[in-house]
Amino acid sequence: MLLSLISLVLFVLLVIFILWCIGSFWAWLGRGKRVRNALEDEGISPATRQMVAKIQAVRDARKQEGAKGEKPPHLSRTQLKEVKKAERQVRESFLDHLKLGWYQIVMIFFIGSVLGLVLEEVWMFITAGVTESRVGLVWGPFSPLYGAGAVLLTLVTFQLRKMHAKGIVVFLVSMVVGGLLEQITGWSMETFMGAVSWDYIAGGVPGAITKWVAVPFLFLWGLLGYLWYKLVMPDLLYMLGVPTTRRKVIFVTLLSIYLILDIFMTVMCFDRRAERDAGIPPANAFEEWVDENFNNAFMSERFQNMVIQGTGDAYDAVAGA
Repeated sequence: MLLSLISLVLFVLLVIFILWCIGSFWAWLGRGKRVRNALEDEGISPATRQMVAKIQAVRDARKQEGAKGEKPPHLSRTQLKEVKKAERQVRESFLDHLKLGWYQIVMIFFIGSVLGLVLEEVWMFITAGVTESRVGLVWGPFSPLYGAGAVLLTLVTFQLRKMHAKGIVVFLVSMVVGGLLEQITGWSMETFMGAVSWDYIAGGVPGAITKWVAVPFLFLWGLLGYLWYKLVMPDLLYMLGVPTTRRKVIFVTLLSIYLILDIFMTVMCFDRRAERDAGIPPANAFEEWVDENFNNAFMSERFQNMVIQGTGDAYDAVAGA
């Protein structure tokens, strides 16, 4: 019990640290801070504007003097509420005029893939004491199921926000989206890649509808969608903003190319694994290179939570989310 509590605390601290790193990195890419936008709001009083300007001036002076000189003052509780209210108004106005594009989609897929993997790894350790590689791609700490889920939830909840949908509607729609994602992903992995990552029926999960869809997890998808709609999606999209600088464009372009290559190589590696198990030799130099660098030992070690089956081979299903 104590170990579980300690693990949970460490996980929360890790998530906070990761979000802080993302926010700091994104502020550097964009060369700006949210408070500057908030100060443009007419609801900010002159006294608060002057205090923010003074704080910034003192911080700039300390940077030039090597952290020497007077310490920057602090906003009062009332002034902090004023600034936060202005930030929310700026955020809502930004979201009202935002049109989602490749830039936001790529970043959300990236963040969802990494954080989803971390969440699953920690959850399995806390609940089952299991430590294993649960990645979904051959390169990098990514779980594309969570990345795709984050993208789908964002696309759906963003539209529901524009429609001013009620919470129960968001919950039910998120259940359907999550169930379809699990069904399509699980079926596709088994059919085209010969791999099984989870099986609710074989795992004895109560309320299992298919091998890849179960009622308890549908409710979790619904809850996740509602929390995403209320707490995550607005601030995440606002933090990501739009590609206003060359740094952002270059970074996201390179990231897109990397993720596409990673997904392509993963599909090829699973395809060759199935062909090797069926006794099919490589057909060209590229497949020879895949066999040499991504052999069965590598695949089993890399994807420890999956059962990889060859063509026509039987397999033992693995339960898990």
